[in-house]
Amino acid sequence: MSDPSPREPRPRCYRCFWPAALCWCDSLPVVETATRFVVLMHPKEFKREKAGTGRLTHLCLPNSEIQVGVAFDRHPVVQRLLTDPGHEVVLLYPGSTAVNLADPPTDGWPPSDRQLVVVVLDATWSCARKMLKLSPSLQRLPRGMFSPSAPSRFVIKQQPWAGCLSTLESVYEVIRALNQRGVEATPEPERLLAVFDRMQQLQIAFARDPDQGGYRRGEYSKPADRRGFRGHSARRRANFFRGPEGAANDRGAAG
Repeated sequence: MSDPSPREPRPRCYRCFWPAALCWCDSLPVVETATRFVVLMHPKEFKREKAGTGRLTHLCLPNSEIQVGVAFDRHPVVQRLLTDPGHEVVLLYPGSTAVNLADPPTDGWPPSDRQLVVVVLDATWSCARKMLKLSPSLQRLPRGMFSPSAPSRFVIKQQPWAGCLSTLESVYEVIRALNQRGVEATPEPERLLAVFDRMQQLQIAFARDPDQGGYRRGEYSKPADRRGFRGHSARRRANFFRGPEGAANDRGAAG
């Protein structure tokens, strides 16, 4: 008996990377910001396609871009962004020197004569740390963070530590913080969270459908009901949040 013929690949939208029949590009909200967001995406994240929140973030933000790579010191586009005298660049990454972006602008930051550029590492925490290690020019950037308004809303993925958020959630928190600071005047940034919820609901629906190939099966547990990582796994993840003084920092972690 011969093997069944392989399935024909489904037509795909190469903007949102969903099947063409499920393309939602026309229904995504347009979230205007004065701040420019630069998403530095690890190649592994680029290949994940549908569940990658970095891509969804970019599709919703006209004033954003994605640059793919691991080491960025020789990346010409990224280096032009970092060295442009008209830019005030901050890396979204926790640490002892990171500035809480929601703090009142008593220090005159960011300067009014420069465009604020927020660099976001879109990767797992281990990959993000490697990206930073291989890019001294990113290490030298001032860092920004935020106080999360809520735990991660990720249902289809377990975050490694309290305070960790997806890229889309993190950008929402940054916009929210900058609104509080008076730097942004973005109406309804919560529209980003609606996109995040919609993406997850689609994934959950596919997981329940036995006719859909290539998806996990079974229900996703609620984030609040999940057991935290233990033993070596927990210690290894905790190291990703330790600053120069060795104190874990769980404020404003994107990954």
